Amino acid sequence: METVKEAYNQFKVQLASLYSAQEADAMASLVLSDLTGYSKAKLKAFADDHISQEHQSQLHQILQELATGRPVQYVLGHAHFYGLDFKVTPATLIPRPETEELVHWVLETLSGVNQPTVLDIGTGSGCIPITIKHQMPDNKLFAIDISRDALAIAEDNARMNGVNVTFVEADILNMHAEEIEKQSYQAIISNPPYVTETDKLQMHKNVTDFEPHTALFVPDVNPLLFYIAITDFAATHLTKGGFLFFEINESYGTETIEMMKQKGFVNAELRQDLMGRDRMIRAEWPSA
Repeated sequence: METVKEAYNQFKVQLASLYSAQEADAMASLVLSDLTGYSKAKLKAFADDHISQEHQSQLHQILQELATGRPVQYVLGHAHFYGLDFKVTPATLIPRPETEELVHWVLETLSGVNQPTVLDIGTGSGCIPITIKHQMPDNKLFAIDISRDALAIAEDNARMNGVNVTFVEADILNMHAEEIEKQSYQAIISNPPYVTETDKLQMHKNVTDFEPHTALFVPDVNPLLFYIAITDFAATHLTKGGFLFFEINESYGTETIEMMKQKGFVNAELRQDLMGRDRMIRAEWPSA
């Protein structure tokens, strides 16, 4: 593993039982960029450059961890999201590109709203509220999570990215958080647990064995458990004309919209992600 090219090849060989060649190549780029500071383009352009002994040793250790199925973001300790850097640990989900699409939709929607108050439910690493606050500094951001460990990471990420978000430990299924309940919001956002036990059987071990189950899974018999609770909360805490945003299980888009309509929401819109899968919903609380 003396050169960049050899390092790429080593990733493909050692991770072949877990990942495709394309996935292993992407991981190699992430790791090598992290260690060397080179961009992906520079790594490819200077593939014959030698890697220092220190970096070779670090790459060997990282590959050993990756070979267990541990996600590369947990191995490196951080992930990129919407142009920002976020600390991640097994206490938080790894921020994903689909959630970047949801955040972009939120930002577009709120661009004409004067200093809105926004709530993120199930914040994890804090990537949603921190990104919104970074893009729209005049917004007032609140975020809740049931996990104290996740909130500690989110607070670190807010400090690291130079923004102020109010984080509160709270359970949306058993809500007792006065600081959150006394507010009225122009937008409520959530990427709640939505993976059913049946879906779990089809998932890669780097998710099921390492990412926090409380942030991922719901019972087959009640797949909309969190969506119902959040919609009920939003119905009493959104301002007139306020918006409720969800990231969803692609199998339950129609059911989720129907549930929201039954609870009084209007103008519900289902959007696909860049892969063409039903992935996010925006609905509006009536203005009158």
